[in-house]
Amino acid sequence: MNIPQTSYPRVVIIGGGFGGIALAKKLAKQEMQVVLLDKHNYHTFQPLLYQVSTGGLEPDSIAYPIRKILSKYPNFYFRLALVEAIDTAKKKVNTDIGELKYDYLVLATGSRTNFFGNKEIEANSMIMKTVPEALNLRSLILENFEEALLTDSLDEQDALMNFVIVGAGPTGVELAGALAEIKKGILPKDYPDLDTRRAQINIVQSGDTILKGMSDKASIKAEDFLEELGVNVWKNTRVIGYDGDMVTTTTDLTFRTATLIWAAGVHGETVHGLDAKELLVPGNRVKVNQYNQVTGFNDIFAIGDVACMVTPDMPNGHLMVAQVALQQGAHLGDNLLRLIEKKGSMKPFAYHDKGTMATIGRNKAVVDLPRYKFQGFFAWFVWMFVHLFFLIGFRNRAVVFINWVYNYVRFDREARLIIRPYKKPKMKVNTMKQKKA
Repeated sequence: MNIPQTSYPRVVIIGGGFGGIALAKKLAKQEMQVVLLDKHNYHTFQPLLYQVSTGGLEPDSIAYPIRKILSKYPNFYFRLALVEAIDTAKKKVNTDIGELKYDYLVLATGSRTNFFGNKEIEANSMIMKTVPEALNLRSLILENFEEALLTDSLDEQDALMNFVIVGAGPTGVELAGALAEIKKGILPKDYPDLDTRRAQINIVQSGDTILKGMSDKASIKAEDFLEELGVNVWKNTRVIGYDGDMVTTTTDLTFRTATLIWAAGVHGETVHGLDAKELLVPGNRVKVNQYNQVTGFNDIFAIGDVACMVTPDMPNGHLMVAQVALQQGAHLGDNLLRLIEKKGSMKPFAYHDKGTMATIGRNKAVVDLPRYKFQGFFAWFVWMFVHLFFLIGFRNRAVVFINWVYNYVRFDREARLIIRPYKKPKMKVNTMKQKKA
C-alpha cells in the first residue's frame, strides 16, 4: 500500500463513517501513524440520504472527501480499499490492494441492511444506506412516473405510483413524509396529464407504534403528522414477501407496487477474521468490553454500529445511531493515547444520550431531549439546526442551508434528475427451497 515505515505505533481504522472519522481526528495529530481504509473516498452524512433520494439535495452536499477532512495531519494516511479479511495471528489486514500490518486495529465498519433472511425481499426491494443507493432510488421514483404516463392501464398506473416503505423508524418516517410532500406540491405541476392524486404512500410497521425508542408523545404526534400528509400508516403488520410486483404480509393486507423500500432494520458489517460465532451477538455485532476492546484481544477494538457493548443499562448494547459512534470514536482516541503512551489505565465508555429527533415534513418534526420533548415548527427548526451543525465542511452546510431555504420558499425540489437510469430486475425466489435449505 506504500505506507511509510515508521517508529510510531500504527493504528489502522477500517471505515470512514462517524466513528472512524471521530477517532482519526483524535489520533492523527499525535505521535502515531494513523491509516484509514474505506471502499469510498468520502464520508457520508447518512441522516440526510432520504433527501437525496427524494430530490431535495444533491449527493455532493452530504458527502465530504475523507482526505480533505484530515489533510492537515502529517501522520494520517488514507487508502481506497475493500477490506477482505483480518489475520489476527499475524496482525495484518488483507485488502483488494494489498496487505498492511497494524499495531492496533479499530473496526468502524458500521452496519448494512438487515433483511432477516428473506432472500426474495432482498432481491426485489430498494434500500438506502449509501449515496449510490439513494441515487438509484431517486431515479426509480422518477422513472415510475414517466412510465405511468405511457400506459393506459389504471392498474399499472396505480402500481407505478404506489410506494410501500417497510419500517417506521426515523428513516422510514422521514422518507414517507418527503414522498407525501412531493405528491402534494410537485407531482401535479410536473405531471399535469397524470392523475397523481391516486399516488399512494404506505408505511408498514410490524409493531404497534412508529418511531419506537422515542417517547409515546413523539410517536403519536408523528403518526398524526403522517396522516395529515395523506400517508397510510399500517401497524401490527409484517411484510413477508415481495416478488417485484405484489407485497404480501402476515395479515390479509397486500399491495401491488413497483417500489418497495426496505427500512426495517440493520445489522453489523463484520469483516472475515472477526466474525467467529463466539465474537458475535444477535444483530451480527462484535462483542466488546467497556473499553471497546473486542472480546479476547488487547489490540483490536470496535466502535459504532458494529460494536455491541453490553452493560446493566444497555443489555442489548447501545443503539445503532450516529451519536454513539461519534462518542465512542472520540473516547477510544483518548483511551488509545493512554494505552500507547502508558499514561494510566483506560477509562470505561459512558454514553451521554443527547436526544432523538425526526422530521416528517415542512414545519413538522418531533424532538425528544433528555429534559424536554416538543413537536411541530420549533422541533423542525431544531432538527434543521442540529443536522447543519453536524455536517462536515462549510460548503456543505451552506449548500444544504440554501437548498432548504429555496425548497421552503418555493415548495420545490430542484434535484429531481434522472442522472443515471435505474431499473431493478425482478427476481423470483423459490421460497420453498429456501425454507428447506
